Amino acid sequence: MINKKSSYFIKESLYFCHSQVFSMMQPLISIVVPVYNVAPYLERCLQSIVNQDYRPIEIVLVNDGSNDGSENICEQWADRYDFIKVLHQENKGQAQARNKGKEVAQGEYISFVDADDELAENALTILW
Repeated sequence: MINKKSSYFIKESLYFCHSQVFSMMQPLISIVVPVYNVAPYLERCLQSIVNQDYRPIEIVLVNDGSNDGSENICEQWADRYDFIKVLHQENKGQAQARNKGKEVAQGEYISFVDADDELAENALTILW
């Protein structure tokens, strides 16, 4: 016999299992961030991406020949998170940096974020 308390736990357990399976089925989203001399803004940009509740994600930072310390910030974040990759190239412009990031991105979907911008909370979940 199932009482209200048991029924509640069964429903909660099923919901938990369903949400776990659903999150395992979500596709990888790659976020490509071209980086060129944006040291004052880069930390906030990266924090806004890392704080997204959508998973799995991959962040591809393409350092486009920065000389203001942005390249070091990229490396520090890649050391902290295993889902962040850093590519370095001579300055070729934002379009080339995006294309290089797109070439190495592994995600089923790709998003581009400028390094001086921030993603709104839950932006990837809303888009997904």
